[in-house]
Amino acid sequence: MVKLIGDERLDYLLAENLRIIQSPTVFSFSLDAVLLSRFAYMPIQKGKIIDLCTGNGIVPLILSTRTKGSIVGVEIQERLYEMAIRSVEYNKLENQIKLIHGDLKDMPNEFGYGKFDVVTCNPPYFKTPAKDKQNLNEHLAIARHEILCTLEDVIRVCSQLVKQGGKVAIVHRPGRMVDITELMRKYGIEPKRIQFVYPKQGKEANTLLIEGIKGGQADLKLVPPIFVYDENHEYTPVIKKILYGSENG
Repeated sequence: MVKLIGDERLDYLLAENLRIIQSPTVFSFSLDAVLLSRFAYMPIQKGKIIDLCTGNGIVPLILSTRTKGSIVGVEIQERLYEMAIRSVEYNKLENQIKLIHGDLKDMPNEFGYGKFDVVTCNPPYFKTPAKDKQNLNEHLAIARHEILCTLEDVIRVCSQLVKQGGKVAIVHRPGRMVDITELMRKYGIEPKRIQFVYPKQGKEANTLLIEGIKGGQADLKLVPPIFVYDENHEYTPVIKKILYGSENG
């Protein structure tokens, strides 16, 4: 049996046949994290992967179904880190997934420079608002706003951790695309793949998936877009397959 605290629940990751601990007042993963887990390049048999801003461990859990490599998840919020630990233990993945409670900015000193084949990150999306505009829930405020790390912090650390020729994959908002690509190049990561995610046909994109290569040559590809909902406001077949493992849902 898994220990649940407060309003926590044990949810299914249906396509992966895994379970994950969630809490509406502390942290529940979004579709963005699942899309990142499917978008990022993964070495199949071996390799070292690190996921920054790991939250309740959603990205490492899904990545464990795509690679036999070792996975590290880094989370600064102790409450979320502890949830992730219990989820990893429940799924019996302790031998593959290691979780670190710490600040991502400290990880280059923790692990050394250029030690990972792949770095993934679902960072806070929004610049820090004035105190009176912040979410009163500290957990949600930190997860959503650049209170403890900025976008530049994230990309600098990704560059420090990834090997030459290694890959960095990030999910963010399209409005920050220019900032992301400029920062990637500033820190030696060449943007190579971009995919936009749209709520539905005829709407503006609200999610950006971007992958770069450390020391790569300039050659950017736009991957075909993803649409989340159809005209009946039901998940499209591609989203059903991502979430449930089948286009029939």
